[in-house]
Amino acid sequence: MPRLIDSRYTPLIAVALIALLLPLIFPSPYYYRIGALVFIFALAVIGLNLLMGFAGQVSLGHAGFLGIGAYAVAVGPTHLGLPSWFCIFAGAGASALVAYAVGQPILRLKGHYLAVATLGFGIVISIVLTNEAGWTGGPDGMSVQRLVLFGWPMHGSKIWYWIGAGTLLVGVALALNLIDSPSGRALQAIHDSEVAAQVLGVRVARKKLSVFVISAVYASVAGSYLALLNGHVTPDLAGFMRSIELVAMVVLGGMGSVFGSLVGAAVLVVLPQALTSFHDYEHMMLGLIVMGFMILLRRGIVPALGAALTGRAL
Repeated sequence: MPRLIDSRYTPLIAVALIALLLPLIFPSPYYYRIGALVFIFALAVIGLNLLMGFAGQVSLGHAGFLGIGAYAVAVGPTHLGLPSWFCIFAGAGASALVAYAVGQPILRLKGHYLAVATLGFGIVISIVLTNEAGWTGGPDGMSVQRLVLFGWPMHGSKIWYWIGAGTLLVGVALALNLIDSPSGRALQAIHDSEVAAQVLGVRVARKKLSVFVISAVYASVAGSYLALLNGHVTPDLAGFMRSIELVAMVVLGGMGSVFGSLVGAAVLVVLPQALTSFHDYEHMMLGLIVMGFMILLRRGIVPALGAALTGRAL
C-alpha cells in the first residue's frame, strides 16, 4: 500500500501543526512572544545544523551573522533611509558575501583549529559592532524601526509569531530539499570522511563553503527578525555566549535532525522563562537540566527519542 505522506516531510508537517495548534493553548498574549523567539532561533539553528550536523564543520562564531542581519535592519533605515524589508535581504546578502570571503581560508582548517578560527570571526564582528558607535550606537546599541509592508506596520508578538512560523516552514522545506539532494548526500559523505568523499569525486572545499554560506543566510534572517521583534539591538547579539547558545541548541535537539533544531531552540528559550520563579537558582537549575538531557539522551533529544519510539529519527 503506497504511503500517503512522504516520510521526508514529517518534520515540515510537525512544525506546521505545532505552529497552528500552540495558540489554542496560550494562556496570555505574552506566550506569542515566546513562540516567536522559539521559531526565530530555530531558523538560525537549522542553518547551523546543516553546517555541523550534516557537513561536520564546527562554528563557534555563528552569532556574528546574527549580528550582521540585526544591524542591517537597524542601520539601513536609520542612516541610509532604506526600507526595513529591503534591509532583511541586504543583510542576508552581506552575510553571504562575508561567509564566502571568510569561509575560503577558515574552512581549510580542521578540528580545534577550525573552532578557534570561527570563534575569532565572531569576536571580530562583535568588536566592530561595539566600536563603530557612530553607526551602531556602541555598547548601548540602537533602536530599530518597525517593519512596514504594503502600508501595514508589522509589530506585536502575534504578528511576529506568524511571520516567524511562516519563515521557519520555508527554512525547514529548503533544508529538507537540500538534505535529500545530491549536494546533501555529498555533505553527509564529507561528515563521515573528507578523504573518502574526495576520492568519490566530491568537491569538498566547494561543498563546505556552500553550506557555510547557506547557514550564514539562515542566521542573518533570524538576526533581522530578532531586531525587528525587539525594536532594539545591541552587540551582545553577536557575542561569544550567543554563539555557544546556538551550538548548544544544535547539540541538545540533535545534530543532523531538522526537527531537533526546533526542539533544541524551544528548550533553551522556554526553560529560562519557566525557571524565573527560582530566582537565584535559575541558572544552576537550567545547567542541571541541560546536563541531564545530554547524559540521558546523548544523541540529542529528537534522535534519541525517535530511535527509542520508532527506530527512526525525524
